[in-house]
Amino acid sequence: MSALLPFRDINVHASATHYAFTSPSSPSAPTLVVDRPTGDLRLNDGALLGGKRVSSIAGILGIIKLRLDKYIIVITKAQPMGRLKGHMVYKIIATELLPLRERPLHDHDEDTYIALLKTLLRTGSMCFSYSLDLTNSFQRQAQSNPNQPLWQRADDRFFWNRFLQTDLVDFRNGGGSGPNSRAQLRQQPGVDPYILPVIFGMVSINATSINNRPISFVLITRRSRHRAGTRYFSRGIDEQGHVSNFNETEQVVVLNDSAGSLGGFAGGSGMQNGSAGNTDGRDVQVLSYVQTRGSVPVFWAEVNNLHYSPKLEVRGVDSAVPAARLHFDEQIRIYGDNYLVNLVNQKGREERVKKAYEQMIRNLVSSPSEAKASNAHSPETLRTVESSHAAQRLDRLHYVYFDFHNETKGLKWHRTQLLLDQLSGALDNQRYFLGVDMPGSTGSTANLVDVRSTQTSVVRTNCMDCLDRTNVVQSMLARRTLTRMMQEAGVLRPGQEVADDAEFEILFRNTWADNADAVSKTYSGTGALKTDFTRTGQRTKAGALQDLNNSITRYAMNNFRDGPRQDGFDLLLGAYLPSSASVSRNLLLVDRRPLLIQAIPYVAATSAFMVMVAIFTRRLPDAAVLPLRFFTLFWFVVGLWSLNFMYSHGSLYVRWPKLNPLPWALEDYSDALASVRKDKVIGQLINRPDRSASSARLGYLEEGKKRIE
Repeated sequence: MSALLPFRDINVHASATHYAFTSPSSPSAPTLVVDRPTGDLRLNDGALLGGKRVSSIAGILGIIKLRLDKYIIVITKAQPMGRLKGHMVYKIIATELLPLRERPLHDHDEDTYIALLKTLLRTGSMCFSYSLDLTNSFQRQAQSNPNQPLWQRADDRFFWNRFLQTDLVDFRNGGGSGPNSRAQLRQQPGVDPYILPVIFGMVSINATSINNRPISFVLITRRSRHRAGTRYFSRGIDEQGHVSNFNETEQVVVLNDSAGSLGGFAGGSGMQNGSAGNTDGRDVQVLSYVQTRGSVPVFWAEVNNLHYSPKLEVRGVDSAVPAARLHFDEQIRIYGDNYLVNLVNQKGREERVKKAYEQMIRNLVSSPSEAKASNAHSPETLRTVESSHAAQRLDRLHYVYFDFHNETKGLKWHRTQLLLDQLSGALDNQRYFLGVDMPGSTGSTANLVDVRSTQTSVVRTNCMDCLDRTNVVQSMLARRTLTRMMQEAGVLRPGQEVADDAEFEILFRNTWADNADAVSKTYSGTGALKTDFTRTGQRTKAGALQDLNNSITRYAMNNFRDGPRQDGFDLLLGAYLPSSASVSRNLLLVDRRPLLIQAIPYVAATSAFMVMVAIFTRRLPDAAVLPLRFFTLFWFVVGLWSLNFMYSHGSLYVRWPKLNPLPWALEDYSDALASVRKDKVIGQLINRPDRSASSARLGYLEEGKKRIE
């Protein structure tokens, strides 16, 4: 029988003809061999001769094929984050790409692809465990088959490196591993210990206490690998029903767990299998509460144009109904009833998104019934849309709009209680997961639990970015449910709240603020806003300055750095396949804007330099003043014109994704370029559109249709 859990230690041996991976702690396990340069996979029953040991690694992240070569991505350094029920959880700190060609070929595109991957791998927050399925909530883990290998139990949505593991998974399931390999006639379970599922998100494990009762307080956020990307380049929903910035956050409390401290690999076989220790004879209890967040499920986009607020486009509601139906069918199947909390503004540019979402719900549920509440602060404090009588599966959707902006204006956060009151009935009925370790379970049954309670619904929260406002509401719901958990577990007496424990309240606030920062950095490039209030309960001058810094950084990131970040996501997750790209490489990664358009920023920089020189250069006593003033005025006017030109035609200066060009971005870019050609000053100097550029755009669109994960 093959090992069900991934190897904790792997040695890499390299030769001119292959890479060989072995586990020193499992000498009887077969050796995984990757032939060079073909990338074909095979298992060898004994150690291969001729290869030299390169290093020890923490695991194999996967294999990726770029334009000229295949690369094995290995985890070279992992940091322990703590033990959860005896399972050690790690964060990936460093990775390395092992080329299959002995002499790597250098190519502009290939080098760019590698740089994109390395940047994302270096800055991304990826976590894993050798013995705990981090991709699944504890409730789903209790429903899984413990006799399956760990990677087969993983939730496909949160199995972040699933695309990278394609070669290993195909080989394990009996498929060919390369163009020169023979089709396998049987499955290869010996590969299972080499397949390591990784999540992208955040894991926080804290040994603390509530009301003097020791507990392990854990927060896990899992980011979906589907439609992953950056803030303005990934919005709304796609045709497969995947929404942008979809995250599942699970708040976990473990009672009577003495194995939750940070430690090394010490521990008996029970510890290695995840059997939590407990010295006082009381059963280990796991209490878990799950929430989700995700973009508004309609076709919409925000088009960057260097303005602080991008141009908002709602591109379709009725046309998005089939996609939204797919999305919510999956959400209901996994979580049960969905309470859709919408926090966007009811006025201004966000109003269109709010109305589009409400129209979508009306289209999905049968016999929609609506209710509205208002007060002195807002003409529409709350609005609900749900089915008047359940007649189909999608009638389990319950839409709740809350005017977060008006109600909390002036830091009146206590007014979010209005939303809590609206959801109180749903929160009471949905409950939470409660599992108790079954006594005497060992070996393959070490993870079996006696399920005492299950969570029957989920609150799905969104704002425009699903970041700052969403974080506030999710932490509020988590605190309410945590109080209920602790009261029903006997940790708190009726009437007591977790906020009454000042020391734990500080930990709770900081943990949720760290979660807000982790989700925000992945999507927007900076930490979340208003986390000073989340951490301390009050707004501070330092927090306001930090928010200003984050806002400025977000502006710069979203316009000038998110394009390559989006390309990195598309490469790592298989949304773009360099090996099957049909467009010439020169049309992909080379700046094809007219040279004059490219030169304008340099003209602006030169103007600023000349003005500074004129101002700060010491003038001779007898030197003429008028020529210097004309010189300064000339460069000042040129600089102002250059800045105004760039701001007026901002779409030409946004750093767009190049691997998967966005249709609405191409439209806006074309419109901006057409506007420049009509400019009286430089319009005649801009080349007319040529066939190559047109072919490139058509090639992009055609290639996008052919991409299959």
